[in-house]
Amino acid sequence: MSLNSVTKTMRTLLITLFLLWLLLITREGQTEEFAVPNSGSPYVNLGNLQTGEILHLPTGLTINFEQMMNAVAASRVIYVGETHDNIEAHKVQLRIIKKLSERYSVAIGLEMFRRSAQEKLDRWNTGQLPLKEFKKLFHANWGPGYKLYQPIFDFAQANKLPLIGLKSSRKVEKSFRSGDPAPDGAFYPELDDQDPYHRAFSMAAFGGHRGTEKALEKPYRMLLLWEETMAQTVSRFLINPKNKNTKLVVLSGGFHIQYGFGIPKRAYRRVPHAYSTIQPTITHIPEELQDREMVVEKVSIPLYAADYAWKVDYKVYDNVRLGVRLTQKKEGVTIMAVTQHSNAETAGIVKGDLLLSMDGKKITRTEEVLEQLQNKNFNDHSTFHLRRDGRERNIEVVFKKKNQLKK
Repeated sequence: MSLNSVTKTMRTLLITLFLLWLLLITREGQTEEFAVPNSGSPYVNLGNLQTGEILHLPTGLTINFEQMMNAVAASRVIYVGETHDNIEAHKVQLRIIKKLSERYSVAIGLEMFRRSAQEKLDRWNTGQLPLKEFKKLFHANWGPGYKLYQPIFDFAQANKLPLIGLKSSRKVEKSFRSGDPAPDGAFYPELDDQDPYHRAFSMAAFGGHRGTEKALEKPYRMLLLWEETMAQTVSRFLINPKNKNTKLVVLSGGFHIQYGFGIPKRAYRRVPHAYSTIQPTITHIPEELQDREMVVEKVSIPLYAADYAWKVDYKVYDNVRLGVRLTQKKEGVTIMAVTQHSNAETAGIVKGDLLLSMDGKKITRTEEVLEQLQNKNFNDHSTFHLRRDGRERNIEVVFKKKNQLKK
């Protein structure tokens, strides 16, 4: 066969393969045929990584921390995911922030705060907001878990790194959920609901399967509101001239960063820019934490899970728990429910009890109970002064671990 014949044969083969590829990519939504192996890690099974190893997913190469930081330094936005209750993920986030701040001006975007908190966040950054008020702000925006983020907040304040609330306000969310126009002075962000992979991944996380999409459309649209609002906040940061020399580190749940079609793609749609995604990655859940694992239907996605996967262990604070659900009523903080086999039930606290004080400190807000519990250790005692059926009484609680309580 002549050289020309070989060339023609190769050219014909390549053209045929290209045409086949064109035909395949037009088949919208056929995610299974284009799945990236190992849930978005084509070269390496993430389960084979050792704790502390960092994998560059597009190449399958393991690199060290310095190499990763040199690579992401070209990015304007660095997204770092988290499993919210994992201590090790937050250590990774802080290490990245510290390293970047050695060379660049850095701001921190936080899923944990709403846009409506920005004025108080600015006051915290300048040292004008007392710690007690900042903790209260965190609880009002996010809930419990301040201790997990405290090292990040302390470093940010000490080094004057701005904190930026990313999420929509509760007023906006309430109006959106009801189908009403946005409240005065607010606008809903532009929503893109046409990404088939984002939709499939989200529906699986919601526990959906074929035939349930319609029922899950409302929660899906709420997810879109959250991610589009966070992306819009990122884009506003990018176009603000005063931030032109500042990098933004975005901290959010890994779900909003994984595969890039959550916040990153939606921010890029608004303002094209260089960005990197880093996922602290858990591949083994200890037996005592397996009740926290969310089992979802496997969805094949034709995308890298992130730019970098950083293998971490799964460690949580072994917090003291009272075992109640609290509600704020006009008359004060009231027990809405008591968990079975909990410290509260063992001590005799019941639904409907009105909490008046804890260890002599008056209780007027639910977060005051949580703040005091954070300072307790196992086997500590607390005295709750409460009102039940019009009569006041004291109840002593001994804080035991879950496995020490009688069932």
